[in-house]
Amino acid sequence: MDYFSYQVAPRWYRLYYTWLLAYAGGLAGLYAVTKFVPGLHRWQATFGLDRTALILYGGYILYSLTMYWYVQRRSLPMATLGCSMLMTLILLNGMLHTDTTSASTLYIVPWLLSQLFVGFYGLPLLLGGVLLTSVYVLLHCNFDLTAVSRYDWILLLGALASTDFAYLLWRRRLTNRQTQAVDRLSGMLRSNQQESQILIQSIADGVIVMGNDGKITLMNPSAARMTEWPVNEATGAEATLVVKLAKEDGAPLPDGENPLTLGLSHKEQVTKTVTLTGRDGKKQIVSLVLSPVIVQEGSEATGAVAVIRDISEEYAAEQQRGEFISTASHEMRTPVAAIEGYLALALNEKVSTIDSRARAYLEKAHTSTQHLGKLFQDLLTSSKAEDGRLSNHPSVVEMGTFLQQLTDDLRFAAVKKGLLAEFVVGGSSIIDATNRDAASQHVVKPLYYVNVDPDRMREVITNLFDNACKYTESGKISLGLTGDNEVVQLYIRDTGAGIPADDIPHLFQKFYRVDNSATRTIGGTGLGLFICRKIVELYHGRIWVESELGKGSTFFINLPRLSTQRAQNMQATEATKTPTA
Repeated sequence: MDYFSYQVAPRWYRLYYTWLLAYAGGLAGLYAVTKFVPGLHRWQATFGLDRTALILYGGYILYSLTMYWYVQRRSLPMATLGCSMLMTLILLNGMLHTDTTSASTLYIVPWLLSQLFVGFYGLPLLLGGVLLTSVYVLLHCNFDLTAVSRYDWILLLGALASTDFAYLLWRRRLTNRQTQAVDRLSGMLRSNQQESQILIQSIADGVIVMGNDGKITLMNPSAARMTEWPVNEATGAEATLVVKLAKEDGAPLPDGENPLTLGLSHKEQVTKTVTLTGRDGKKQIVSLVLSPVIVQEGSEATGAVAVIRDISEEYAAEQQRGEFISTASHEMRTPVAAIEGYLALALNEKVSTIDSRARAYLEKAHTSTQHLGKLFQDLLTSSKAEDGRLSNHPSVVEMGTFLQQLTDDLRFAAVKKGLLAEFVVGGSSIIDATNRDAASQHVVKPLYYVNVDPDRMREVITNLFDNACKYTESGKISLGLTGDNEVVQLYIRDTGAGIPADDIPHLFQKFYRVDNSATRTIGGTGLGLFICRKIVELYHGRIWVESELGKGSTFFINLPRLSTQRAQNMQATEATKTPTA
């Protein structure tokens, strides 16, 4: 048993230390007085102030002023016990060398007081003090119990009484250091848990915590209101049962796309805008962010935290804005197309005759009208992409053949600007946007099948290729294709000016444009890359860019790859479908 794990308040140890040091200093002073003051030499024998006592005084004072402070850094009780043991030697020496009751009182009273303070260390050391007193009495009477003096009886009984009093005095003040530390830590944990609970309960967004088994372990009142489930009933239930999710338009989520399960299986944060259907049928458009709880990097998720925000009003307002933009863009395209047509007729030498100055004006007007038409088209496409109305007819496409033909068509735009255009196929590895050091995988067969709408993919690649041509003054544009067993990757690489690092994270946002002299000169709507991202995400793909100022940019697109067997089966199924009128 570690008796030093039981302690009293530090002030008692310091009080005991101070008293012992003062007492030892007093004895040393008394020795000096009897040594150097004439007529008091006889007191040395009376009070046992011999050379041995002087050595003990000096040793005690030296320990108290040096080693005590070193030991007390590690353990204050241990340092104080050292003082008590040295003082025991001083007191025993004094009692053994004094014969008169008055002289012995100088040592007996401190002895009994020390016995009282030894109660700091619990009952075993108290009993040890009584045993030491008994040994002293037996030595004093030469083990002849009939010769025990009244002085010895008083000492023994005093020690017993002091022990009893000390036990009663200190037993309620003794605390276990480890227990105290645990209690303090438990108090801190309880306090932190209470603070966390108060914060979670106060959050306006819904917060749901689930274990790695998908069952809810905590839910705040906001989440309870959104799901229309009482907290006590939802706790312990399957999260997918309580939080019923669907697409924004209310259509069921396909298997494997529920964000409540994706966050746990993929060990990465998932953010989605979905429809939440409450227990009583209430429907809300919500933004759901699910973050897995991973204690140690590389380990499995131990749970997940879902934060749900009701964005029904914002979504409705965005829908209204989208509808307005869509309607306005659609309505404006007709007169713009008419203007463009009339301008084309005016520029046609077979239809009309105009002088060179008027032709220059009309050509500028025709270019501006084409730009305006492209703006309306982009606005309409972006609006449809946001609300899911973008037309999409996916089919099996072999990207090698598709990109080769597309490169032949796009090469003229590059040649017109004096740039070289090339198509690169193959490679034993793909570049990953999140991990460029990922292990490469050997490509067994260079047939890269994907399930996409070829018209939409042509739109994406053409947009990226045109951008590369716009911002590249010299060099070449490379359109590449590579992949592994799971992913088909295509890229468009240029040797242009590059993109600032601060702009890259925002590049695929709606209406975002890099602000520099080149972009201001060339112009643009800031919608092209946004539309590209939306189209790529239609096919569960990913698009990103890597760029370095002065060295060009590379836009990557990752698409899920179809195996040859699955692609052939899908093509056979498509071939058997009856064409619709």
